[in-house]
Amino acid sequence: MEPILCYPDPPPTALTEALQRAGLAWRSVAGIEAAGPAGGWAGAVVAIGRDPDRAFAFCRHLRSRDVHRAPLLLVVPAAHLGELETRAELFDDLCVEPVRTEELALRIVLLLHRHGTEVHRDLVTHGPLVLDLETYQAAVDGRSLDLTYMEYELLRFLASRPGKVFTRETLLSRVWGYEYYGGARTVDVHVRRLRAKLGEEHAHLIQTVRSVGYRFGQTPWSP
Repeated sequence: MEPILCYPDPPPTALTEALQRAGLAWRSVAGIEAAGPAGGWAGAVVAIGRDPDRAFAFCRHLRSRDVHRAPLLLVVPAAHLGELETRAELFDDLCVEPVRTEELALRIVLLLHRHGTEVHRDLVTHGPLVLDLETYQAAVDGRSLDLTYMEYELLRFLASRPGKVFTRETLLSRVWGYEYYGGARTVDVHVRRLRAKLGEEHAHLIQTVRSVGYRFGQTPWSP
């Protein structure tokens, strides 16, 4: 896999930590440089905070010279969001500062994944939902989900077995473990929380099978 292009040089600490967390090779540049790997850059991440005008000029130059059309992610301070409306052609995704390292790492991986770049990460994907099994991160439509450990484990278990129906008792034993003595209500509570965090548009990913239990990835559920 070709490296990620980063701007500026040196990159913000949060960006370097995110790239390291994602396990990606990268190279930072201080200004416009036409040279790159023979296969093109795997992607580009541009932090515009230090000098927005120069950063946008860099994005514009990269778009005009990059025949491989590397996906580009902007790291942008909230104060500059209004400037993006007329520059939509310069980037493919964005992350608003201040950023969380985990979210930025996941956004970079998801951007590469959407553009068909092999990232060599252990991912579970289902439509808009992506679970990173290495970092225990989850996202839907590129939005990072703030899940507890058990919420993540339940979602991972179901998403890894789409279409299969599991009783509450089976989920308790397979997700929580045989030593867990909580009742079936524990499963219902976690499913309700997961649906709320997935949002109304994606809550149907976890479907209730009446009088049986739950399954993942089927037709929209009925409350």
